[in-house]
Amino acid sequence: MANDLVRVYLPATVKLVAALRDADELPGAIAHAVTPALREWYAEGDEEELEYVAFMRAAQDALRLLRDDPSAPRRRVVVSADVPASQVVTESRDLGTSSVRLNGAVRRAAIAAFHVDEPEAEPVVAEAAEVVERAAGGDPDAQFTVDSAEDLDLLWYAPEELDELLR
Repeated sequence: MANDLVRVYLPATVKLVAALRDADELPGAIAHAVTPALREWYAEGDEEELEYVAFMRAAQDALRLLRDDPSAPRRRVVVSADVPASQVVTESRDLGTSSVRLNGAVRRAAIAAFHVDEPEAEPVVAEAAEVVERAAGGDPDAQFTVDSAEDLDLLWYAPEELDELLR
């Protein structure tokens, strides 16, 4: 159905989320979701496990955003949102992919939660952002560094707690 909602996980930075105060929306972008290809790859996983995989992939993409924006605070951000299924485009059919493209911006009202590293995580996250591509290329030392960041839990904030998150 066209009115069905899909939970998506958008990688972000504190700077990108701060823009919500003025724009009231996040630009359409690459996100992660439970896709048919992810379900097929992880057939034994229940819905919660599949959502966790998509969430963690968004957190890893947040490292890439940090790598590309040295002025952003070194904290991963994942925005969970519920968007119309018609806004979600699965471009890759590769087995296990959770990557989707969003057509159009994500309205603030669609945001279910913000997830962000605590400030104490910044040194570990900064190091992981520097080596995330090397880890993806198979460098075991870089993967250890990225895994160290992934071992850190992200704090949960309700949409109405945006100002608290930004403090």
